Amino acid sequence: MKRVTGLVISWICILFLLFDAITKIIKEGHVVSACQQLGWPVETLTPIGVVLLVCTILYIIPRTAVLGAVLLTAWLGGGTAMNVRAGFPWWFSVVFGLLVWLGLGLRDQRVKAFFAAK
Repeated sequence: MKRVTGLVISWICILFLLFDAITKIIKEGHVVSACQQLGWPVETLTPIGVVLLVCTILYIIPRTAVLGAVLLTAWLGGGTAMNVRAGFPWWFSVVFGLLVWLGLGLRDQRVKAFFAAK
């Protein structure tokens, strides 16, 4: 049951991250507007979206899921810093990072054992 819960949490995160990456790559209007509000040049959206897409794909693949989670944690840390700087709510990216690791910990015994080790 824990593994299924981990898969559900992970896939909710994955679907959101894929959506976020794709909207950045195609430069969807709301994303462009948010990018400008944060002070990012619009030209950076595609490379940023590609990096997020690669990190998410690494998280999906079981053999590279830990690397993907580490990279997504870094990604979300940058998002947290940017939102704090811009005066936007910062808590979403922190909670989302916790969900990435919770989902992975529940679906991958190696991660669970690592965090349980003393």
